[in-house]
Amino acid sequence: MPNDVIAMIPARIGSTRLKMKNLALIDGMPLVYYAISAAKNAKVFKRIILNADAGVFEDIASRYGIELYLRPPSLGGSEIKSDAVVADFMESYSCDAVAWINPIAPFQTGSQISQMIKKFFAEKLDTLHTVKREQVHAAFQGTPINFSEDEIFARTQDLKPVEIFAYSLMMWRSTSFLEAWRTDGRAFFVGKVGYFDVGKMAALLIKTRDDLLLADSIMRGKSSVNRTPGAVDVQYDQVVRGLSLE
Repeated sequence: MPNDVIAMIPARIGSTRLKMKNLALIDGMPLVYYAISAAKNAKVFKRIILNADAGVFEDIASRYGIELYLRPPSLGGSEIKSDAVVADFMESYSCDAVAWINPIAPFQTGSQISQMIKKFFAEKLDTLHTVKREQVHAAFQGTPINFSEDEIFARTQDLKPVEIFAYSLMMWRSTSFLEAWRTDGRAFFVGKVGYFDVGKMAALLIKTRDDLLLADSIMRGKSSVNRTPGAVDVQYDQVVRGLSLE
């Protein structure tokens, strides 16, 4: 397995549903910490780089011993497409492959990441996306996907599972991605595409205040040291002092 693989952890300061969510605390640690920790525990990356849009993340990168890349200001807004962020990063860092480790998936583990990287190279993939498999009756725009309305109602355990995107990790071969980006202006599903089931926990994403408080309670319950009650409202890492939450 090539060792020229970079972990890229994207972190924006802005967020519409939960202000500065990457710096909000879960069990006393900023949300982005869990992606950094998982990437380190995977023990498969040549480099781990925080791809950020604000200088406040310099403290985070320094604190946890990883590199920082400050992307161009033009790539910092919520309307920016992810393809452009990945392409910009790949053009700045030469490597065989880039793994996007999502900082809003705090329950993704290092062992899962390691398994994904092995799958990527073993199956000679150009693209890998994480999913969670659900054995439920599913329909799209009113049309059944994995069951028939003309048959007896199937038991859920007999259904073919549907695969729902988890977004906890995405990975691309750099040459394939950049070629497609420069040719077509998009590259998220370039070349040979594979999917990896991470289960429900890793697929739990932090997007809202309620997501954060739920994750905080779960993480505190998993901790063998900190058994104090969960936060009653959103709390933030010390680096946000002086920054406006408005």
